[in-house]
Amino acid sequence: FDEAWSILNDRFYDPNFHGKDWEKLKQTYKPWALSASTSQDYRYIMNWMLGQLNASHMGVYGSDPEKTQRERTARLGVEVKPLSKGVEVMHVVANSAAYRQKNKLEVGDVILAVNGKKVESNGNFYELLEGEADSEIWLTVKSAEGADKDIIVRPSGSMGMLLYEEWVAERKRLVEEYSKGKLGYIHIRGMDMQSFERFERELMASGYGKEGIVIDVRYNGGGWTTDYLMAVLNVQQHAYTVPRGATDNLEKNHTKFKDYYPYSERLPLSAWTKPSVALCNESSYSNAEIFSHAYKNLGIGTLVGEPTFGAVISTGGAGLLDGSFIRVPFRGWYVKADGMNMENGPAVPDVIVPNSPDYKAKGVDEQLKKAVEVLLEELP
Repeated sequence: FDEAWSILNDRFYDPNFHGKDWEKLKQTYKPWALSASTSQDYRYIMNWMLGQLNASHMGVYGSDPEKTQRERTARLGVEVKPLSKGVEVMHVVANSAAYRQKNKLEVGDVILAVNGKKVESNGNFYELLEGEADSEIWLTVKSAEGADKDIIVRPSGSMGMLLYEEWVAERKRLVEEYSKGKLGYIHIRGMDMQSFERFERELMASGYGKEGIVIDVRYNGGGWTTDYLMAVLNVQQHAYTVPRGATDNLEKNHTKFKDYYPYSERLPLSAWTKPSVALCNESSYSNAEIFSHAYKNLGIGTLVGEPTFGAVISTGGAGLLDGSFIRVPFRGWYVKADGMNMENGPAVPDVIVPNSPDYKAKGVDEQLKKAVEVLLEELP
């Protein structure tokens, strides 16, 4: 306890501890921590004390001795509706186990049994998939036309990535629809190198032939690559070039090439010099918030959506004597334009618009639609 308290006493980014009396908190919580009968209870009390500072990127963590039995429900990749006999397939997730060409479930199919066990109306369909992840299972199915068929599938234990890709594909389709093909769309899943490299590829693919691009950092958990993104989006043309063969009269026609510059040859990263708009929401965290602040305050474009979460501190950590670990916020982040602390100071969009709770079920995206409208108005 004393070790953890001392580490934060020396290294917490705010020497005034967000207005709390750090010494007094020690006197209050130490007797409770010493009374803890297990390491879990000790960490629970420690995190209560840390919670008084109302700061992100912080906590005490450690392993627990208990072993619990984990159950894994197999994921077919379908949304179903219960019937009096079986369940009806309402949607099939692209590239999931149920989407395979040879053994494919179709919308309207009714699953009557799993491995010979009937799907009862008073039972739980997912009980029949318990423990079957990564195993071949046999589905008895009646097609929408009434034909009986047997399907063998190997369901996975997780659908997170496939559902994410499906969500992104639908955002792209919506932008295409909302903008009548004028704009491209990129979602940045995290502020890491994998996401940044995907952003570069998407910039060339989704942005090719478009008049502008929608950049989406909603549901982005953070990381560290904001400055890479700023390098891509902050490029300004300082010259124009005309290669041999472009015109037969350089002196007379060179001004026709004012928009041409060989960025791909000259920059270490891809570049985007056309108009853009950015989207953030309450589930944009940490470095995604830094990106949102930067995008807005550097005047790159209009920021649309909901205010971000407000959790921005550089964090490190230290191991403690008992083998546990304490995460330590050591460096504060402030907006240069107005001096606002980004910790508990969210990035507030220029245009605030909420999404309805059932936006996905409705097949719409109000925030995305507004972002498209804003960018279309800003196009030259």
